[in-house]
Amino acid sequence: MIELAINRLQKYYGANMVLKDITFEIHTSEKVGIVGSNGCGKSTLLKIIMGLEGYDAGMLSIKKGATLGYLEQMPIYPNSIRVIDVLNIAFEKTDGLHKELVLIEKQLASADKANIERLLNSYSSLQANYESLGGYEKEEKLSKVCTGLKINDEFKEKLFSQLSGGEKTTVILGKMLLQNPEILLLDEPSNHLDLDTMEWLEAYLKAYRGIVIIVSHDRYFLDNVVTKIIEIENMTSKSYNGNYSAFVEEKEKQLQLQMDLFLEQQKKIKTTEKAIAQLRDWGMRGGNNKFFRRAASMQKHLNKVERVDKPVLEKDSIKISLNTANRSGNDVVTIKKLCKSYGEKALLRDSELFIKYGEAVALIGANGCGKSTLMKILLGIEVADKGTASLGASVKLGYLPQTINFEDENKTILECFREDIAINEEKAREFLAKYLFYGEMVFKKVGALSGGERSRLKIAILMYSEVNLLILDEPTNHLDIDSREELEDYLKEFKGTLVVVSHDRYFINNIASRVVELCNGALVSYGGNYEYYKGKSLQIKNELTINKAAEGKNKVKKEKAPKIINNPCSKQNLEMRIEALEEKLKFVEAEIVEYSHNYEKLAELFNEKLELQTGIEKLIEEYFK
Repeated sequence: MIELAINRLQKYYGANMVLKDITFEIHTSEKVGIVGSNGCGKSTLLKIIMGLEGYDAGMLSIKKGATLGYLEQMPIYPNSIRVIDVLNIAFEKTDGLHKELVLIEKQLASADKANIERLLNSYSSLQANYESLGGYEKEEKLSKVCTGLKINDEFKEKLFSQLSGGEKTTVILGKMLLQNPEILLLDEPSNHLDLDTMEWLEAYLKAYRGIVIIVSHDRYFLDNVVTKIIEIENMTSKSYNGNYSAFVEEKEKQLQLQMDLFLEQQKKIKTTEKAIAQLRDWGMRGGNNKFFRRAASMQKHLNKVERVDKPVLEKDSIKISLNTANRSGNDVVTIKKLCKSYGEKALLRDSELFIKYGEAVALIGANGCGKSTLMKILLGIEVADKGTASLGASVKLGYLPQTINFEDENKTILECFREDIAINEEKAREFLAKYLFYGEMVFKKVGALSGGERSRLKIAILMYSEVNLLILDEPTNHLDIDSREELEDYLKEFKGTLVVVSHDRYFINNIASRVVELCNGALVSYGGNYEYYKGKSLQIKNELTINKAAEGKNKVKKEKAPKIINNPCSKQNLEMRIEALEEKLKFVEAEIVEYSHNYEKLAELFNEKLELQTGIEKLIEEYFK
């Protein structure tokens, strides 16, 4: 059943047309991805569907009575409102019904016989409505969504106004999911989410009973969730069945077919134009009107031919130039026994990592686990509590931070680019054009740039400098898909060493030769891309679960055996066990150094090291009881 239909929709901002011909249909329970370059009108389209903006021509039809929900980009609430209060907005209707039910229950307690039947009928009707709206599942729903989005009890009590932009987005997403609208509109829902939360959200949306319409540049997310892609290009829309990868494949086929038709038609047009010119020449030479009439007839027919547009095979995306410095030494990054805490929260615990020249390493981990802190320690921006983090010989570093600020926000793009670079204006403008800064735009103040524009300018500055180590913190956050692909192509060709902090799984799959996960203060390496990491880490988790289950069975058996009370040798026994584990730990640490290039083996050794350290701590606690 068609629940939402748009036909030839147009939208202007003043005299500027932003949407020319948007046409598509969405059926019951469909999961739809809307893609297109930055500024093409994707977010505007969502606002039009939601009724937050009008349109100038065409038709928008939504199923009568359908409820809509929209993930706002920056919601505003009173300063006193807490996270739990925002989440509970989703239950306003059911909470209102619950209050009415409680009121009737009180009235029933003291009602006379004449009013009991009337009150019971009202109660029954309200109760049926309350049940149909899911009132009895409120706590279960709240728990499920809060667990999935990692909103714990402490976080629920925080003031919404004091949250970061990413935290606010997560809370509003939670509210939207709890409201459970029939048509859910999401604008970049995977932004600011860590990998575990993204995977949970993907599973939630796939099982969602209503329609989900997603604007996103996250290709992996789109691949896992959507069943239809709507592309907005040149202010018009085109629909493709399947996920993002299916869309890319189908679009390439259609573009090639269109190019074949275009070339064939152009060949016929040129042949016809040549024949018309020949007929006119014969007519002029012989003074024969018959040739002119024939030429005019052919020209009339040619003018009526519907021309096949020449397809644009290359979109307007950044064109990154290779400019790599001389190679560095073989040991590029060396991190040994690194520790860093903030108060009682330990982010890094004797963390170790070795990166060799030419490696492409993706650093992943949950939000707040310490990835950016680790990078800042390596860059000398922050100081470790103990341990070392150093760069190797002849390393020339380029760093792209997650939040990009420029020293003087009043400078123009051109001035900012030339600040530390010896280059004339003409060459600078030529180089900046590769990063989509054309013409007069180079005189725009950097303080007025969007997040995507700031990323492009910073990347341009980095790429002009000769570097052999690139450290990138969430480099794809503000880039559209075309620019992400251009960046991926460049990084594949980059001859130096690459370290990337990223949640973009598609990006990691394309560029990483190794994935390093920061978890519970330890750095664990996996010798492959994201798909390899995902499979290997799942295997390790399954093995740990099996081992724990086996330990549980052994523990039960031991508990059934007679206990030795007041064993005089128990302290001595604990000392021996602690010494044995410490000796084994030294052996494992030596092996970590020996197998520094074997990342699969390293992953196993780091896990073994963590288990040994935990075992020693438990025995020490037991010793001092």
